[in-house]
Amino acid sequence: MIDQDSDALFSGSVPKLYEKYLVPLAFQPYAPELVKRLAGGPFARVLEIAAGTGVVTRALADALPETTHIVATDLNEGMVAEARSIGTKRPVEWQQADAMELPFPNESFDAVICQFGVMFFPDKAAAFREVHRVLRPGGIFLFDVWDRIEENDFPHTVTGAIASLFPDNPPRFHARVPHGYHSPDVIARDLAAAGFTNKPQIETVTQVSRARAPHIPAMAYCQGTPLRNEIEERDPMLLSDATSLAAKAIAEKFGTANISGKIQALVVRVTK
Repeated sequence: MIDQDSDALFSGSVPKLYEKYLVPLAFQPYAPELVKRLAGGPFARVLEIAAGTGVVTRALADALPETTHIVATDLNEGMVAEARSIGTKRPVEWQQADAMELPFPNESFDAVICQFGVMFFPDKAAAFREVHRVLRPGGIFLFDVWDRIEENDFPHTVTGAIASLFPDNPPRFHARVPHGYHSPDVIARDLAAAGFTNKPQIETVTQVSRARAPHIPAMAYCQGTPLRNEIEERDPMLLSDATSLAAKAIAEKFGTANISGKIQALVVRVTK
């Protein structure tokens, strides 16, 4: 049985491992790519949802004038705490918040941005409806999602490698959640159901994920994401073995030093 709460749980040591390993590997390459698409300002208030440890928040703080008030939120208090401890070059309002029930008034933001977070929302159309509610008329909703797992080298390799440890019930977190919401038609349908009447712009963007050694993506994907929860639910003693298997598979496919792999995402922009 799949525990959907576990799919979105970034707690314990996960936020620090996420920031140390996964952010440079997969999220940093897309942060400026996403923020540069936030054209059409000036913006008085910008909301970030599912902000994680703040890689896009930091890019927003760098790119937007100090007159723009930035509110950065995440469901997981541990992620908010980690993001707050890293900080930004100028003040940002940090807040724990559930994207399914945003604690903000109607039409209170000029833009809402979300990097690789909407895949975790249990009801995408309902979450998009909340975004639509808090956006002012003409406001921008900007987000990205990972393309299918076969287009993303490291998580695809990790998922295949650790399956041998659990042949009867292989952990499929990455294929099921982060890489499970990539159909442009489905995305457009969910946005329309949420009240967005304008057609979304959806662009496929390919980047390169780089690491000094194979253990870095192995740690990132096995221990810096809720895949760790899936592994430990099956057998907590096998987390280290799973990570080692993943590192070995990555080394065999991509080399033992200064490795690189393809990553691919869909970037979505729609106005209210």
